[in-house]
Amino acid sequence: MQQSKYPVRALVITGFGINCEEEMAAAYQLAGAETEIVHLNDILVKGRDIHTFDILNFPGGFSFGDDIASGKVLANKIRYKSLPNGNTFLEEINQFLADGKYIMGICNGFQVLVKLGLLPMLGAKVEQQVTLTHNNSGRYENRWVRCKVNPESKTPFLAGITAFDVPVRHGEGKLLFKDEATQEAIVSQHLNCLTYCLPNGETAEDYPQNPNGSSLACAGLTDPSGQVFGLMPHPEAFLSLYNHPNWAKLKRENPDLPEEGAGAQLFHNIVRHVAAKSSVTL
Repeated sequence: MQQSKYPVRALVITGFGINCEEEMAAAYQLAGAETEIVHLNDILVKGRDIHTFDILNFPGGFSFGDDIASGKVLANKIRYKSLPNGNTFLEEINQFLADGKYIMGICNGFQVLVKLGLLPMLGAKVEQQVTLTHNNSGRYENRWVRCKVNPESKTPFLAGITAFDVPVRHGEGKLLFKDEATQEAIVSQHLNCLTYCLPNGETAEDYPQNPNGSSLACAGLTDPSGQVFGLMPHPEAFLSLYNHPNWAKLKRENPDLPEEGAGAQLFHNIVRHVAAKSSVTL
């Protein structure tokens, strides 16, 4: 008896101002997944099937120039544009999730998931319940931050991770909840899976460690199932230790430190999870 190696397949969306697709694809390839970058129009106009993939990904960038609100125009295209089969892309995504598959959105991709209502999806409602808006600083922030993982989070993307350094690159990353009840529900269900923190692990309430002023210092959300995960920081920008601005100091302090960057762990996690879930015995 032997286990067959399941070829995990990751789909990375591009087009209309998305510009981090190559880095995201490289992260999945590093993790051992078969990865394909697909222009959104290949899905919306040509009817490319997303159901042959296991993980659907919305990378960072500036979709439609962020001209209305970050991610809003792209979210509306996904929600309302009919595909050749008559369904909307959102209806296809809902089926994708019903089949037990996974979605990740990073930065602008996170904004798209929020505007679509795929995060946090309280009460299984695909409607907007939170928003990501302009940073408190009033400007684009490009810096490294530290994030800690909610130990009660159930998303496989963050399994086994307690905290990690990661860059942020955004102008609209401030997470706000629709109302107090929404915030309480997110906290009680542990959907606030990622939090900006200080080096000692305390929540980063203030700038610059909290780069945008998010409520709860929240850097990422998951839905109640753990299948949908979004975050403002860019783990795909930390695939090598040498991406880190202080890599030399870190290496001197810990000579055994792996040369792979901490951001790669999220991609290893989900690829291994899908492979383990999908393996068959021969």
